[in-house]
Parts: sequence; structure tokens; C-alpha cells
Amino acid sequence: MADADRRDDRIDRLRLIRSANIGPVTYAHLIARFGTAGAALDALPDLARRGGGRDVRIAPLAGIEREIAAVDRLGARYLFRGLASYPALLDEIESAPPALITWGDTALLDKPAVAVVGARNASASACRYARGLCRELAEAGVVVVSGLARGIDTAAHLGALDGGTIGVIAGGIDIFYPPENEGLQREIAARGLVIAEQPPGTEPRARHFPYRNRIIAGLAQATVVVEAAPKSGSLITARLANEFGRDVLAVPGSPLDSRAQGCNLLIREGATLIQTAADVLEALRPFGTLRQPRRAFAGATLADLFADEGNPLSPAPPPPDALDLDDRGRGIVESLLGPSAVLIDEVIRLSELPAALVQMALLELELGGRLERHAGGKVSLA
Repeated sequence: MADADRRDDRIDRLRLIRSANIGPVTYAHLIARFGTAGAALDALPDLARRGGGRDVRIAPLAGIEREIAAVDRLGARYLFRGLASYPALLDEIESAPPALITWGDTALLDKPAVAVVGARNASASACRYARGLCRELAEAGVVVVSGLARGIDTAAHLGALDGGTIGVIAGGIDIFYPPENEGLQREIAARGLVIAEQPPGTEPRARHFPYRNRIIAGLAQATVVVEAAPKSGSLITARLANEFGRDVLAVPGSPLDSRAQGCNLLIREGATLIQTAADVLEALRPFGTLRQPRRAFAGATLADLFADEGNPLSPAPPPPDALDLDDRGRGIVESLLGPSAVLIDEVIRLSELPAALVQMALLELELGGRLERHAGGKVSLA
């Protein structure tokens, strides 16, 4: 019975995650409000109706069962946010994925980790440098996280393969991209860990890579950029790491090489200049010890994790009758929104309504397809 209950919960969680207009923050609010994914699913149609939108498209059961079967066939497994097995460092960020699909050794998630990223068209010398750097980091007990792309990512994984490496991919767990890295991806699954957020069978698209980058930055204590152009995915990862409160480290390069301009820019903006693995380790343990991923939330529910009333993105679940919005309250919140993104804090202040009521109004609008969430706790009308 226990196994059946766990499987039913897994199905309910995935149906909720794969339903229309359900992002990471919305998922967290729904679980915090209703306690279980099953209860949240039952409430979706009414919430969307209150938000003035069309009927919410709930992911069909048959599709979720096919997804689970594909993951099981590969020998992969799910990690759900709010459960003890979820990566502790990633759990600290607001936009953490509600579910990860993992293929390989999840014990690596409990070790200190560094992200190493860089250009796809990297120079031969930069690839050689990244491979040596990551080999030394792995030998020192640090897991190397990267994105399994061409260039620096590939070199980083190859260097750390013997000691421990995590590859985060933009598509489904069963999709190999770029195709020439299929052997490397399988090798990492056998000796390290591969992580995907998208369902199996999903071909990577341009919009998926920023989501992948936030996972790379969120899993690691620090992000090292080896070689990158000023407008590149590697710099997006570095800036995400900075937003998450993680260390950003960069390898300097020649000002004559456009592939080094991004790293030099990061250093000018305050990133730590590093040249050797010893520099990285020094940045990670200024007081002599590496930071270990915390498991402070082991066994907690999302209602527990989102119980900080000081944070409008994560209010404590109030009593059910406290969330019965009337049309007047709903109208006040909607009137404060427009096409330009505004802080949720500001909406709460100007509305003079309890934070829980404002959050419920925003949730209804989002489920109705009429609200967009932005980075930094901002929202706008769609």
C-alpha cells in the first residue's frame, strides 16, 4: 500500500507540474495552500474560473503514465522539491524546478559542487585548461557541474569524470544533444549523474537553455567561467549564480580574443580572478572548510518550506476561510497590475489587503492565463 501511495503522489505531482500555467512558484504556492498535489489538482478549475480565464488544461493521466514508464525504462528517477532527496543548494532558490529527472548517482548531490561553464567554440588552450582544472577539483573532492555542451562543458566533464561530475541537459533525459556527446552523456550517467527538467522525449529548444542554466548555477556553491563572449549563455549562468548569492569566479584572457571578453568583463564587475584549482578551492573555503550542502529541510513539506511570512513569495498557508476572495478584493489587486512588471511587495502595500489574499488573487489570475511572473518577485498582466 505504501508503494502505491507513493506512486499515486508521484502521478499527482507530475500532473500538477505538467498542467498549463503551472510554474515553479505557482506549484509551490498550490502545494503550500492545499497540502497535496491531488487536492491542488481538484482546485485548479475553480481557481482558473475565478481568475477570469479559460478552463485550465490539466495534464492527462495517460500522458503522465507514459512519462513515468519512459523514466523507469531508462533506470532514472524523480526528485521532487519539498522532499528530503531534493538537492539542498538548489532548493534555496525561488525558481527551483518542482521536479528533476536524474540518471546516475544521486549521492553526488550531497557533495560540495562547482559549476564550470564556457564557450561552445572555445579555443584548444581553454579546453585543455578546463580539463586540467576540473581533474584537480575532482581529485580534491569537489563535484563539477556543467551543461554537456560542446567546448568548455565537454572538457570540464571529461576532466572530472573519474572524480565525479553532474551534467545538466536542456532536453529530455533520453535526448542526446549535441549528438556527438551521446557517448559522454551515457558515461556520465554510468559514473556520475545526468539531470533533466523537461519530460522524456523533449528536444532542446532555445527557450530551454536559460532554465537549464539556473539549475547549473543553483546546484553549485560557485560558478567558474573559463572562456565566454559578452552575450553568452555562460554569462547568464554567472549572473544567475550571483543572484542566488553564490560565488562567481572567472579565468582572465587576452583582450584581443573575443572569447575572453566575457570573463574579463566579469572580473571588472567584481568576479574573483582564478588561475588554478587552488584558487578555486581557496575561494570555496576561506575559513578552511568546504561548505557542505545543507539538509535543514529534510522531511519537510513545501508548506513548511514556504512558511516565512516576511517573504511575500512564500507565505504561510492561511486557514481556508481566510482565502475567500470577494470580487472587490480581486478587483483591487487586478487594478494595480498592468503590462509592466511590478514587485509583489508593492501590490500588497498599495492594495492594503492581507498578503495571503493578494497571493491568492495573483494565483487565480495566473491559472486563468492572465498573469506573468518575472524574476525578482515581480508580476505583470499577460
